Amino acid sequence: MKIIIINGPNLNLLGKREPTIYGNASFEEYFESLKKQYTNIELSYFQSNIEGEIIDKLHEVGFDYDGIILNAAAYTHTSVGIGDAIKAVESPVVEVHISNVHAREEFRHHSYISANAAGIIIGFGLKGYQLALESFIL
Repeated sequence: MKIIIINGPNLNLLGKREPTIYGNASFEEYFESLKKQYTNIELSYFQSNIEGEIIDKLHEVGFDYDGIILNAAAYTHTSVGIGDAIKAVESPVVEVHISNVHAREEFRHHSYISANAAGIIIGFGLKGYQLALESFIL
């Protein structure tokens, strides 16, 4: 089984950025723990602050991977292009958000991804990625 986690803008700063919202752990540390826990899954990770690179990665893996876990971060609320890319690929996508976006600013309440996602996990911190991963195993 091949699963990829794709993270969007500013998530490269996890562990440093707004720790009261996002916690103190870097995503790289968390990702290494997931790989150790799920040794039977070919798990990969991609992060970009650039919308087009995220779309390119979705196109690249969206026909060969068994699942995509996507936290498009702020692009969730602005990118019709990422939403269209998810609709265009065959691999199922689970949308993940570390924070509860509905408890934040009004503009974060709308997602261009949700309508094309297989599921959505919101507000469980980094644990949301593991929950998304588990959804592909079931």
